[in-house]
This record gives sequence, structure tokens and C-alpha cells, in this order.
Amino acid sequence: MWLWYDWRAAAVADANGNIVDEEIWDGNYPEHAIIERLQIIAKGGMISEAEVLAERFPEATILVHGDQQLPDADWPLPDDEAQAAADAAAISMSKLGVAMAAGDPDKRLEYLVRASDELRASHLTMEARLVEWVVLFLPEARFGGDRSALGKTVSESDDLQMLAKKLDVELPPVGPSKSEWKALREFGEGVSTFRGRLDRLENAVRTLATEHLPSNSMLIGPLLAARLCVEAHGRMRLARLPSGTVQVLGAEKAFFNHLKTGAPPPKHGHIFMHPWISRSPKWIRGKISRTLAAKISIAAKIDAFEGTPWTEEDVELVENRIEEIRTNFPTPQSRFQNR
Repeated sequence: MWLWYDWRAAAVADANGNIVDEEIWDGNYPEHAIIERLQIIAKGGMISEAEVLAERFPEATILVHGDQQLPDADWPLPDDEAQAAADAAAISMSKLGVAMAAGDPDKRLEYLVRASDELRASHLTMEARLVEWVVLFLPEARFGGDRSALGKTVSESDDLQMLAKKLDVELPPVGPSKSEWKALREFGEGVSTFRGRLDRLENAVRTLATEHLPSNSMLIGPLLAARLCVEAHGRMRLARLPSGTVQVLGAEKAFFNHLKTGAPPPKHGHIFMHPWISRSPKWIRGKISRTLAAKISIAAKIDAFEGTPWTEEDVELVENRIEEIRTNFPTPQSRFQNR
């Protein structure tokens, strides 16, 4: 026997396709009630009419409308009026889903982080090109590790002589033509504009991450907390991941290469960006990564289940543990030291 159901009705048919029993919703099709029934079916549940028939015919195979295993039978399909009401409810349900997605902090964080990544890649490429272009005319120019203000400096210079004066270098005997300098200056303006957009994007990430991930933002900073949340596909999933997985989030390629070729496994993923790890000696980065990943997992659970957010005192305790590791392992350990 077969038990068929849709959002409005349920029916039982025998092996020959003859309807044995049926239950039909006697409502007047209010939209909110139809949406509720559609949501039940979408989650894999049964409407009340189907539950009634399932109790009467426990041996029947239960299948929702549209399943290819259902036999041909005169199922009580909705009439035109009921179908029109269902279509209207489905449209409203879709709009509700879009609205809920727009209000989902996880999804909003994902778009912000991905957009900042793409913009940063473009900005770094343009900035590197600007440096090479400026050095072509001013080979004595040195920018050190900070080149963020170069775009603004170039765009605010009227000519190469003014730029050379700002950079405190000598003016070369040969310089660019007027049209060439105009192109260089406009390119510098574009680099400066990209820098401003990137800063605004990252500020938006910081603001949302601090609200959505308060404990992890306090522990590792809002930018890194947001990246881990996006990499884990949401705050709740990050809270459910074991600390060992959190430790290597972002190092999937290295991890699968380890599984495939037997290469050494990665010790850290995105969390390497934190100065506790990146500024520590190589021989203790693994230990610090494990410790930090464990604390991130705890903070993620606090964030996901809306516990009391961590404070600076909590972070100080973690930092003391990191310093203890550095103190206990000042030099590399021999592989055979513990044998």
C-alpha cells in the first residue's frame, strides 16, 4: 500500500492504484497556514492528514507528492483555487526566505569578507605597479614596508618635481611627458581610492564581527574571527567543529596533500595570521596553534549559544599560557630528546 500526501490532502492507495482512504484539509486556504504546511513538507515532515492515515495504515509506504515511486492513482490533487492559493503562498515563502537570508549575520559576514579579499588582491596588484612606475622615474625612492600612502602622495603631486621633493629624492634628468604624468597621477588616485574602499570594507567587517562574534573578536581580533566564521560556513558550525579542525581551517590544500602523498600535515591555517603564532619561533608554533585553537573553540561556543562574552581578563589568561609555552621551550627540542 502507498500513502501519498501534499500540502492539502493525503490518501492511501492499494497495489493496483485504487484509493482506499483519504483525508482532505477543510480549511479555507489562509496564506499563513499554507506556508506553515509547505515548511513542514520542506523539512521532511508530514501534514496532520497524513499522520492520521499513517496511524490507520501503518504498513503503507509514505511518499510525498512528486516521488517517482508512487503508482498511478486518482490522488486528490488541489483544484484551481487551491493551486492558486498555494502558488501565492510559495511566492510569499520565497520572499520570506530572501528576507531572512539578508538578515543572516553569517551570510552578511561572508559577503563582506569575500569582497574585501577580492578588493585587497586588486589593490595590492595596483599598488605594486604604482611602486614600479614611480621607481622608474625616481630610482632612489625608498618606501620601506609601508606603501599605503604612496597613491595619495602621487595623486596630490602636481608634477614629478613635487613628488621627488615629497619623497626626499633628487629629480632625474629625464622625466615623463605631460600626458604620461597625468596617467601616472590618475593611476595613483585610483590606488588611493581602492585603499579607502578597502579600509571601509574592513571597518564594516570589524563592526559586524564584534557584534556577531564578541568572544572570538576579543580573543583573536574581529578580522580573523570573521574569516574563521566564514571558512566554517557559519557561527554555529564553527562552534561545533573540534579544535583540531579549527586549527587547520584555511589549510585544506596542505591537509589533503598530506593525506594523498604523506607530506607533513599542516600545523595551522588562518590562525597563523595571529601574532601569537606568526611572531613565535617555528619550533613552538604547533604547540601555540593547538592551544589557541582550543580557546577559539570555547569562545565560538560562547558566541553561538549567546553566553557571557569574554573580557580582556579572559584573553590575558590565554596570553599567559602562550608566554608559558615560550618560556618552557626557548630552544628547539631534539627528536630523540624524550627517548
